[in-house]
Amino acid sequence: MTMLTVRIGCNDLAAAIRFYDAVLAPVGIGPSAAPPEYPAGMYRSPGGPVLLVGAPRDGQAATPANGGTIGFAAPSAEAVDAFHAAGLAHGGTCEGAPGPREMAGGAYGAYLRDPDGNKICAYSGLSLG
Repeated sequence: MTMLTVRIGCNDLAAAIRFYDAVLAPVGIGPSAAPPEYPAGMYRSPGGPVLLVGAPRDGQAATPANGGTIGFAAPSAEAVDAFHAAGLAHGGTCEGAPGPREMAGGAYGAYLRDPDGNKICAYSGLSLG
């Protein structure tokens, strides 16, 4: 089975798109590919699933997943640093400053919460295979 999409909720689409455009650029993912009239941001991972960011379809407020984290592969420690800095500059909060992670075999990673509280991370040197 291949994962096709991951969707996370947001309460302010324009703010979410600004945040994800900024934090995903350092890890090699371009700006939202959604047409302006589309009610979500759309980020295409090279060879991976599409990340969708938009308001919940049921019309209720978006809330972050308890225990959920979406991770992105970064090409270098410098890209992880840039990911983290961009997140802080665009309304995110720190959930783990950039640095080596013992639990990940020393791979270099950083964690953020987006403006809606969703947890994301970027890692360089992490192999899951």
